[in-house]
Amino acid sequence: MEHKARSIRPFIGSKDFEVSRSFYRDLGFTETVLGKDLSVFETGSNAFYLQNYYNKDWVDNTMVFMEVENVEEFWGQLLALNLTDKYKDVRLVPIKNLEWGRECFVHDPSGVLWHFGAFNK
Repeated sequence: MEHKARSIRPFIGSKDFEVSRSFYRDLGFTETVLGKDLSVFETGSNAFYLQNYYNKDWVDNTMVFMEVENVEEFWGQLLALNLTDKYKDVRLVPIKNLEWGRECFVHDPSGVLWHFGAFNK
């Protein structure tokens, strides 16, 4: 089967839609509102949908991996945003060295776990 896909866009939930929208804009994503309960957030050619829907079991088990060019630089930019001061449930986990590469982690305001990493060359 030959895929002629143009993108893959996961859907993620939000405990407080307005707080999550603000969080993702602060992270540098560009938001396009698609409806009162749905937005798409983009960076470059990558995107995801944020919905005004929360199911604890689902959100607590949602993980997204975003490959970045330079994990150290990205981590420094994350720290400069002071996200943990601005959003009470946001957590940052420093860079980990793994056999395949390096990554750091961000728990968004709803509990979605983001992996920001770079593969070994």
